Amino acid sequence: MLDKVESNAILDRLPAHLQQYIKPQNYDDYTPVNHAVWRYVMRKNVDYLSKVAHESYLDGLKQTGISIDHIPNMYGMNRILKEIGWAAVAVDGFIPPAAFMEFQAFNVLVIASDIRQLEHIEYTPAPDIIHEGAGHAPIIANPEYAEYLRRFGEIGCKAISSAKDYEMYEAIRHLSIIKEAEDTPKQEIEEAEKKVDYLQNNMGKPSEMAQIRNLHWWTVEYGLIGTLEDPKIYGAGLLSSIGESAWCMTDKVKKIPYSIEACKQEFDITKPQPQLYVTPDFAHLSSVLEEFANKMALRKGGLEGIQKLIDSKNLGTIELSTGLQISGDFSKVIEHDGKPIYIQTSGKTALSHREKELVGHGVKNHPDGFGSPIGSLKGINLAIEDMSPRDLRAYDIYEGEKIEFEFEGGIKVKGEIITGTRNLQGKIIIISLKDCTVTYGEEILFKPEWGKYDMAIGKEVISAFAGPADNLSFDLITHKTSTTTIKSKSTPEREELNSLYASVRNIREGKDAKFSLDAALELVKKHHPKDWLLSVEIYELAVGKDEKLAKEALNNLEDVKSLRPDISHLIDGGISLINSQLVS
Repeated sequence: MLDKVESNAILDRLPAHLQQYIKPQNYDDYTPVNHAVWRYVMRKNVDYLSKVAHESYLDGLKQTGISIDHIPNMYGMNRILKEIGWAAVAVDGFIPPAAFMEFQAFNVLVIASDIRQLEHIEYTPAPDIIHEGAGHAPIIANPEYAEYLRRFGEIGCKAISSAKDYEMYEAIRHLSIIKEAEDTPKQEIEEAEKKVDYLQNNMGKPSEMAQIRNLHWWTVEYGLIGTLEDPKIYGAGLLSSIGESAWCMTDKVKKIPYSIEACKQEFDITKPQPQLYVTPDFAHLSSVLEEFANKMALRKGGLEGIQKLIDSKNLGTIELSTGLQISGDFSKVIEHDGKPIYIQTSGKTALSHREKELVGHGVKNHPDGFGSPIGSLKGINLAIEDMSPRDLRAYDIYEGEKIEFEFEGGIKVKGEIITGTRNLQGKIIIISLKDCTVTYGEEILFKPEWGKYDMAIGKEVISAFAGPADNLSFDLITHKTSTTTIKSKSTPEREELNSLYASVRNIREGKDAKFSLDAALELVKKHHPKDWLLSVEIYELAVGKDEKLAKEALNNLEDVKSLRPDISHLIDGGISLINSQLVS
C-alpha cells in the first residue's frame, strides 16, 4: 500500500503485514462542511484546552504542523513529524488492537482519515481525524510521552488475546460505523449495542490484550495528569471531544489515582466515561506499564503462558531458555508438577532464534505442526543446553549415535542422531533424529514413518507472546473486516450547502467566492433551516464590520435554536468564542 501514499524513512521500515491496513488519505474528498467541522472543534478546543490541557498540547500543535483552520494533510504532517522521529498513516476506522499497537512500536501514528458528521460534532464513537490528528499527534511532541507510546506499542502487540477478543473488536467496529453513519435505523443500532453489551458481559477471564487495552484507554485515550484536585488533560479522546473535555473536569466524573488496577476497569466507547485516572507525570505511566509487562506471559513464560496461547486459538510464539523460538498455533501441552514437559502445535510452524527464522526450519519444513519435549533429562543434573562438547560425548549425544532420551515427567525420545543446531553462544538448540519414536506412557507422540524428528532443546519456557517471532515466516497479509466505513451520500441539497460553506471559507481567506455572505445567509435560511454552523461562520466574519448582517445571522441562529434546542449550547459556544476573541 505504500506505493499509493507518500512514504518516508520511518514508514519504509513498516513490515508488509502492517502496510495492509494503510490507505490513501484522499484529501480532496473532504468537503467544505468537513473543514468547517474541523475548524469549529479546533477553535473551541484550543480556546478551552489552553486552560485545562497539559502544557505539551499547545506546543505540540505547533510542532506537528496541525492547522486550526484546515483538516491536516497527512503528507504535510509527516514532513514535520519526522523532526520528532514519528510518522502518520491513514486507515479505515478501527483496526485490530494488536496492529494499532505495533504501529506505535514503529513510531507511527495511526489516523482514521474520515471525519465526524456535523451532527456528531461533539463526540463520535468512531475514530476520526479530529480524534487521531488533533488528539494523539500534539502530545507525542513531548519526548517522555512519545517514548511511553512507543514502548506501550512494543509490549502491547505481544499481549495474548482470547478467542473472543476479535469478535468483540468486530462488534465494536460495526457499532462505531453505524452510529456515525447517517440514517442508520434505530433498531439496527440497538441490536448492535445489545451485541456489544452481551459480549462485554460474557468475555470470561480477561485476556492480556483486554487488560492492556484497558490501560491504553485510561491513559492514551482518556488520561488525566497532575493531581486529583487539579488534573490536566492529555488523553486523545478528551482532547478531541469538545463535550467530554468539559464534562471530565466536573465533579460528576470520579478521579482516581492511576495504577495497575486500571487494567481491570472496562470501558464503553459509546458513552461518556464515569471515572478517569490521573497520573502524577508521564514517567509514572511507564512504571505502571513495566509493572503490567512483568505479569505478562511475554516475561513469565511457563505453563500458564503456553495455556494462554492454546486458549487464544491464534498464532503465537514460545521462547525456550536456549533462545529457540517456536511459532505456530499451539494446540497441546503436557504438564508434570506444574511445568510443561511437552508442547505441540498444529499446522504451519516455524523455528527461529533472535526473531530470525532458522534455515531449514520454516513453515515448508514444518507444515503439519511441531512437537517437542521441554525440560531436563531424568537422573541427570546437567541440562543438555549446558553440556560442553565433552559432556555431550559422554552421554552419547553425538552424530550417528542411537540414543534414548528420558525426560523428567516421562517423555521418551528414541532414535538415531543426525545432527545438532547451535546458537551463537554455542548452546545446542535443536537435535535432529531419524527412525525416531516419541512416547508419553502408552501415548505415541511421533512415529519413525513421519520422517525426521527435530527436538527442541530448552529446560524451560521463558516467554510466550502473540504473533510470530519472525514476521517473514508466515503470510500475515490476510486482514479482512466484515464492515467498511460508510460515506455520506451526495445529494443536490448537500452539494448546495457545501458550495455555501466553500464561499464563506473563500471570503475568510480572501479568495473569490461564488456567493456573497448576504446571499449565503439568505440561501441557508431558505433551503437549509436546520443548519447552524454556516450562520456562526457568517456571524464571525460580519461582526464588527457589517452589524446588519451580523444581527441577521444571530436572528437566524435563534430560529435554529427554537427548531433544534439540543444544539443550542453549540451555537452559544460558537458565538461566545467569537465575541470573546473580538474583545481580546
